Amino acid sequence: MKTIELFAGGGGLGIGLFRAGFHPVKVIEWDKYCCDTIRENKRRCIASVKDWDLFEGDVRTVNFSDYEGKIHLVSGGPPCQPFSLGGKHRAHLDSRDMFPQAIRAVREIKPQAFIFENVKGLTRSAFRNYFEYIKLQLTHPELVIHPDETWLQHLARLEKAHTSGNETALKYNVVTRILNAADYGVPQRRERVFFVGFRCDIRMKWSFPEPTHSQESLLWDQYRSSDYWERHGIARKQHSMSEPCPSRVNAISERPRLKPWRTVRDAIHDLPDPQLDLEPKKFFFNHVYQAGAKSYPGHTGSRLDEPAKTLKAGDHGVPGGENMLCRNNGSVRYFTVRESARLQTFPDNYVFHGSWTETMRQLGNAVPVLLANTVGSSVFKHLQAIQEGHFQDDFRLY
Repeated sequence: MKTIELFAGGGGLGIGLFRAGFHPVKVIEWDKYCCDTIRENKRRCIASVKDWDLFEGDVRTVNFSDYEGKIHLVSGGPPCQPFSLGGKHRAHLDSRDMFPQAIRAVREIKPQAFIFENVKGLTRSAFRNYFEYIKLQLTHPELVIHPDETWLQHLARLEKAHTSGNETALKYNVVTRILNAADYGVPQRRERVFFVGFRCDIRMKWSFPEPTHSQESLLWDQYRSSDYWERHGIARKQHSMSEPCPSRVNAISERPRLKPWRTVRDAIHDLPDPQLDLEPKKFFFNHVYQAGAKSYPGHTGSRLDEPAKTLKAGDHGVPGGENMLCRNNGSVRYFTVRESARLQTFPDNYVFHGSWTETMRQLGNAVPVLLANTVGSSVFKHLQAIQEGHFQDDFRLY
């Protein structure tokens, strides 16, 4: 199925959607380092990106009307700085807010479906009205803002249209949900908000995939069965659980049905220590020690036997002061780029371009590949059912 990827970044969402069965006819990204990363992996013929038609430039210059009727899915992660806890919190006043361009792409392409994601901060109470504004615009993408309207006036007009019962020519059924990547097998507690919409005329019934992993299962494996330690060849008396047994463990009466959350140890246990191995890059791309990590209030690093804290792109100076491994003795070091890529579930043969600062920025902004694949696979399965005639379908590719 054909897609257009907006705001591709380092490629996390696009790789996940490719694995789900989607094939992009156009990939759009303006950041040079992200584009260098994609081009390098295209050059190396990495399967998930080798056929991407990459456009390096401003999405505002792209005429999406050329793709009307030719695309099944539009996807992307509009720049999140206006909504991030690490950003300036300006939302609609911020020129970096690219949601209007995502909505324009939907309006001009008229795809069967779309998948957009953003930071959890977008759902904060301070942005709640703007969150609803984005959702209503995606629902009614042809009801565009007038030149003399404020966004609040436009919101009021969208609300009236939405409650009037009058059908617009182009309308989408839109659902949103905050997903924790750890609940889907990503070794990182990373919460993102997803917008998924299906064109109303295809009459799709869809819901977000159910979680496959849980914290309770991890606690069971660590404190009850010790299966976790056995998997890693660690004797029960030697394991590193220095903290007292969490009280919630006592409430778990039987083995949970879901798989255990994956931890930092699960993700990086087979990588050499970058401080001890002087030439790890011979065996693993981007696995180079970065000095200078320090622990201070609010930036204490991620424990080895828990999912990582959210990797961050950073706003000032060294990105992601929290992007550190906290060893069992309390010392910290920065995750290498390869370790961070593991925590974001990128494949080991995927190379990142740029300085450590720039590559960590790409990873801090990325969608975990596995999470993108989980959501994308569910959407793909439902769209495929349309093609096979299981649902009403008046969508035609030409």
